[in-house]
Amino acid sequence: MTPILILSGKGKTGRRVAAQLDARKVPYRLASRSSEQPFDWYDESTWAATIAGADTAYLAPPVGPTGLAQAGKFIQQADGLRRLVLLSGRGVGSPGRDFAVYDGQLDLENVVKASSLDWTIVQPAWFAQGFSEDFLRYHVLASEIRLSAGTGAEAWIDTDDVGDVMTTALLDETYTGRTIPISGPRPLTMTEIADVLSAATGRPISYVDLDPEAHVAELVEQGLTPEDADAVRDLFAVIRNHRSEYVSDGVEQVLGRPPRDFADWAYETAKSGVWAE
Repeated sequence: MTPILILSGKGKTGRRVAAQLDARKVPYRLASRSSEQPFDWYDESTWAATIAGADTAYLAPPVGPTGLAQAGKFIQQADGLRRLVLLSGRGVGSPGRDFAVYDGQLDLENVVKASSLDWTIVQPAWFAQGFSEDFLRYHVLASEIRLSAGTGAEAWIDTDDVGDVMTTALLDETYTGRTIPISGPRPLTMTEIADVLSAATGRPISYVDLDPEAHVAELVEQGLTPEDADAVRDLFAVIRNHRSEYVSDGVEQVLGRPPRDFADWAYETAKSGVWAE
């Protein structure tokens, strides 16, 4: 079997896809700046050698408008690839749920669909691991989740479930030509998230609902560029405007089992010590 190419193989989803392929003894090849064949989204001279010999690829695009545009250019130049599984985002292109923050992702989805590749697009909800492996971890450690999500809810998904769905889509070509939205089993507000994390960690954690512009100001003070801070605000605006308060059944459709609940994930994650003071 030709090794499956994992682009952004050191990211949250790429690592999990690699682990699943390992468990199934399916060969794969990671592509990153530090891989044997260096790959850089922003250095097009690295692209052709990375693609050479690959048939199927998993693509988790870089964040931000520039990164998404580069991923689109990569797909247009991906001579030799036959099949692609793309990580996108839930709500992208959905009627009545369009936000400007999704424009770059929608453009990328359209590039994939217009290509000659056999494609599958997976659209997950927000990752629960954002609270343990990303910037939201520091909010938990500070016992105060300071965001501009209002009273809106999101059906947070365990990234392990995302990796399982991606791996199945890579190995089962019956998913070709399908867009698969996936989420956790229930929407939770940030106040409910704080309550779950309080119970899991054994210490009080509160949610502070920031005004969107105050949120931007805090992010800039923490070191983000104004452009990146605006992008974070706009992502949380999707939740703030109650556009994520629905469940997508893609995990059950693909894996034949329900997705893991946020509370189950939080209690198990707390045992790892990631939130220990």
